Amino acid sequence: MQREVPGVPGVPELFSWEFATDPYPAYAWLREHAPVHRTKLPSGVEAWLVTRYADAKQTLADHRLSKNPAHHDEPAHAKGKTGIPGERKAELMTHLLNIDPPDHTRLRRLVSKAFTPRRVAEFAPRVQELTDGLIDGFARKGSADLIHEFAFPLPIYAICDLLGVPREDQDDFRDWAGMMIRHQGGPRGGVARSVKKMRGYLADLIHRKREALPTEPAPGEDLISGLIRASDHGEHLTENEAAAMAFILLFAGFETTVNLIGNGTYALLTHPEQRARLQASLAAGETGLLETGVEELLRYDGPVELATWRFATQPLTIGGQRIAPGDPVLVVLAAADRDPERFADPDVLDLARRDNQHLGYGHGIHYCLGAPLARLEGQTALATLLTRLPDLRLAADPAELRWRGGLIMRGLRTLPVEFTPTPR
Repeated sequence: MQREVPGVPGVPELFSWEFATDPYPAYAWLREHAPVHRTKLPSGVEAWLVTRYADAKQTLADHRLSKNPAHHDEPAHAKGKTGIPGERKAELMTHLLNIDPPDHTRLRRLVSKAFTPRRVAEFAPRVQELTDGLIDGFARKGSADLIHEFAFPLPIYAICDLLGVPREDQDDFRDWAGMMIRHQGGPRGGVARSVKKMRGYLADLIHRKREALPTEPAPGEDLISGLIRASDHGEHLTENEAAAMAFILLFAGFETTVNLIGNGTYALLTHPEQRARLQASLAAGETGLLETGVEELLRYDGPVELATWRFATQPLTIGGQRIAPGDPVLVVLAAADRDPERFADPDVLDLARRDNQHLGYGHGIHYCLGAPLARLEGQTALATLLTRLPDLRLAADPAELRWRGGLIMRGLRTLPVEFTPTPR
């Protein structure tokens, strides 16, 4: 249900399947006519949508907007509709997406010690190994579904390795994550059950790692051991905090990267001139266009459509609209990143675009902690695909492709491709 905008007819339909296929015309309408728009979401919760870049950037950094669902003014039964299904019952709420300073400041500082850029750089050979191994699995066939056979397993296995999940348990994580990413496509309650199973496993794994933790960290120590060891002036993470942090790093870290690889590959396949330009650059041994290209893919059709929930703690004004205490506010990153007031020719894909300060990974104190790993995985995946399978092409009409339902993320259900079969 859409709220009418006074004096302006024709508010576009939001959150339908047709909208999911191409939301950008509707977002352009909102930016022009109702840049801060109150609407009823598919869950029944009413929220404000912020669509202009300047308003979005200001909103993402506004301390009057809390990440804690306790500030939501809806009845208690509705609060479960504003987060990850099952996280409340599984006692996984104390993670960075649900808390504010000073707790957020403390936890982020502790986690940052275990999740450094150097650790990500050291992880690059493993990401390349995983990428090559997955391509080896389908290269001889001449066809593949790049979501299920490539974009989905790559970040799952990568984040499991980084967290320190034993190899023999990683297929369980793949199953649980698959249930989460299907959202409405799986059995009723399946996401909550998967979250519960994951929570139980993480609690046991953290306990076992704590018992066996050596006095000094070994080179390349896994992230869960780092979370257990992390301290700030002698203050350690509790076991619940460590489990919640491991959970959100997995949950937030895999679906965003699935969508980055899937959406990015799709964009390249439907923009042959840009794809050819990137392949020529890679063949010449250059990395500059790959780096700017991944940033442009994040801006053009990024993996996160709406930033996660925020709740007003006091009266405030955004884009001329008065927001009441307790009101949910959702920043539409996909709309802000195509704002013509900020980006020249925003609907054009330009892999060499400069001054590309997109909001794909957020802004302010909640800027995505895993952005360096996602960039590494995205760059490695796209470069390896285009190099090893140079004639990669879509094996379906773009109009037949379906996008997953859901509020926060944007990603394809499948991405069928064809190519010349290559030996391993």
